[in-house]
Amino acid sequence: MEDRSPKAGQTTAPESERRTAVAEAAGGTDVGVDVGVLPATAGRTEPDRLVAFAERLAADAADELAASTGATWRFFAEEPEPLSDGDPRRPSEFLDEAALRMVEGPYDLVVVVTDAPLLARSRRRVAGLASPLGRVAVVSTHRLRVSARGRARRPLDAPAVRYNGAAVLLHQVGHLLGAGHDPAGGAMAPWEFDPGRRSVPSFDADVRRHLERTASRVPEESVESRSVAELVGFHLTSAARNPRKLARALATSRAPLLPLFLPKLSTAAVAPTLILVFSAETWDVGLNLDNATAALFAVASVLAAAVYLVFSLNLNVPRERRAVVTEHVALLNVAILGILLAGMAGLFALVGGIMLVVETFVFPPNLMTNWPSLEDPTVTTVDIVRIAGFIATIGVLTGALAGGLEDRTILRHLALFRPRP
Repeated sequence: MEDRSPKAGQTTAPESERRTAVAEAAGGTDVGVDVGVLPATAGRTEPDRLVAFAERLAADAADELAASTGATWRFFAEEPEPLSDGDPRRPSEFLDEAALRMVEGPYDLVVVVTDAPLLARSRRRVAGLASPLGRVAVVSTHRLRVSARGRARRPLDAPAVRYNGAAVLLHQVGHLLGAGHDPAGGAMAPWEFDPGRRSVPSFDADVRRHLERTASRVPEESVESRSVAELVGFHLTSAARNPRKLARALATSRAPLLPLFLPKLSTAAVAPTLILVFSAETWDVGLNLDNATAALFAVASVLAAAVYLVFSLNLNVPRERRAVVTEHVALLNVAILGILLAGMAGLFALVGGIMLVVETFVFPPNLMTNWPSLEDPTVTTVDIVRIAGFIATIGVLTGALAGGLEDRTILRHLALFRPRP
């Protein structure tokens, strides 16, 4: 056992918080990758046994990762994190604690090993999932230990559980480093439990070349958060250096559909607009707005709603402010803001579409001629669209203020973890 020494530019943790190295394997370069291993126990397994299993997985995977990347891989055991119950969990539910351990380490990657069932987007139970943007992988022992009907659960120390677990760990770390699925075989082949597995799988030649190219970019840059301006600058710089990762996270997040997964938010946005659309004052204001003002109002409201949700619900990671912020933690925060912006834009489109339907097919066409507040009752198609947008803008603000996010983990789950293991 040895104490971890900090990288250049990183702060040293207090003596009582230093982590313990549990596995190290040297490659052919001077690049070093530090990985935090976080056991998260749900009470299905004794904590000491889960910790020992997590350390064994790290030791099994270290040599293959070093050989494939040419870097030195060091795994450090973290104190186990107790879960409140043994219910199935989305991987995003581990994100806060993983991000906290990442900046406390600080680490380049964090691997969570849990005995709780792990759910993919499809609600299917899987053995592991990864967030390349957040540099966090989650491995579940539950899927590894499930046996055929009528048979006892596999013990945690069974060889098949050990080596299939190592295969899951290597597969998810490969995803963290940008490798995709490889149908030809090896560690990046689509994972299936193999009861006869008795060795650690290897990355094939093509994947090894990819991992070797990316190894030098694995070590994290970090900054001490001395001021808000410095933190904002570091977040913007991190985003500018990783535009493809952010774009991929946004593209796969289905963020514009976020309101459909949050009925409380959508209801708080739609309910008041159904009253406003039948108000003469609303039509009066909408008709007299120019297009540029209406567009600017809509953009400002979507931005304000997203920023409000980020800070009012403390969606940034880690939730507790720390002295050190790593680059991928900064990317997580930028991605969360970007996804919320897209989600609020989706909410604007949803409410605006409902208003257009009401204006076109429900609203009495001759009613406007009886409203004395309207000097000119003639309403064109452009006017109808502008009024619908104006009402939708108000709906976005009321949705954010009154509805909020009743399930904060949905945002991260849709955006930050791969849809497939």
